[in-house]
Amino acid sequence: MKVWLKLLIGSLLGVMLGFLLPHDNETFTRALFWLEGFAIRIGRYTAAPIMIFSLTIAVYELRQDSQFWRLVFRSLPFLLITAVVVIGSGILVTLSFPPGRIPIATMGQLETVSLETADSVRDLFPSNMLSVPGGDGIYMLPVYVFAFFLGIGLSYDRSYSKPVIALVDSLSRVFYHIASLFSEILGLVMIALGAYWAISFQGLLKTEGFRDLIFLLGALAFALGFVVFPFLLYLLKPRVNPWKILYGTLGAAIAGFFSGDINFTLPVLLRHVRENLGVRRRSNAVTLSIFSSFGRAGSAMVAAVAFIVIIKSYSSLEITRVDILTIAIRTFLISFLLVRRPGDGAFTALAVLCLGYGQNFDAGYLILKPMAFYLAAVGTFLDVVIASFASFVIARQSGFQEDKTARHFI
Repeated sequence: MKVWLKLLIGSLLGVMLGFLLPHDNETFTRALFWLEGFAIRIGRYTAAPIMIFSLTIAVYELRQDSQFWRLVFRSLPFLLITAVVVIGSGILVTLSFPPGRIPIATMGQLETVSLETADSVRDLFPSNMLSVPGGDGIYMLPVYVFAFFLGIGLSYDRSYSKPVIALVDSLSRVFYHIASLFSEILGLVMIALGAYWAISFQGLLKTEGFRDLIFLLGALAFALGFVVFPFLLYLLKPRVNPWKILYGTLGAAIAGFFSGDINFTLPVLLRHVRENLGVRRRSNAVTLSIFSSFGRAGSAMVAAVAFIVIIKSYSSLEITRVDILTIAIRTFLISFLLVRRPGDGAFTALAVLCLGYGQNFDAGYLILKPMAFYLAAVGTFLDVVIASFASFVIARQSGFQEDKTARHFI
């Protein structure tokens, strides 16, 4: 059975269980919440080791061919363009077709939420370099920096590094197969995630004021993922079948939507991009490291849409062009700074937008706290689709991609 089908069946079974089982039982809800957290840990379990060794050998091989920085700089325009297109589309659609107002609700206590940018920069270089592989697997950027320097070190003198190169290459392949095994059993894990998602969604539907925003975000995700991105792929030369590429990344998109966690999806995404889209390891490891860290335009767009809805709901003043431009610029910058937030990037971005805007909107994000899981689901779905499509296009332009037939997809 195809991996995407296992993930879909597991997710749908979980959703059905979530709608059938008693959701008003506090003990049951706590147990399901524990299972959801456990499931996320299982998905993240292989992310750090596979990225350490795959990225290390990718850096080494690319440097041997003098193509590493060329690949990195080729990725940067895609980061910028996708951020502008996705965030701009979300803002324009929200202003053109504004959803209904969110009813006034009692806000909770203001929480301290930040992007922790200074801490993120500091933690790139811990006091002990060897402590990085033993990290918690949540903040992945130090892992990528460690792999980068290790890959550079392998290029020093091959007479000394040859045994280490062989070891790293072997470990990359071993952990890839371990990650493949986990992706095969993730269908069972998705049952817990689907059930938790369904129970949370039931509670959300009871608040009628959220329905328009739910529909708007769902429609935006569908339009971008299944219409806009495939159309842009169709414009590539030589021509490619965009629906084949979309089909090839379907499993990772499903995992991203129901988990709402980019690190959970990373091993699945790595495998789908490699085995379905035909992207070689040396390109795959580099581009996915970049886009899973800095290419969070989907999560940022979700935050921008939600923020505009909050402003329109709680203020009778019109949003001026200066306000729109300010929101767009701030959201654009935030999309590159969510690397420390693999699971709650969209809600964190919304909180930062509210806290930075002021004008009595500081606590506005608390209104949408019941929607945090849905914001994460839509944002991560788009982040995953962007990462997979960008990795495919960059690899194709760089000569690191070979076509695969759809019947051989995993």
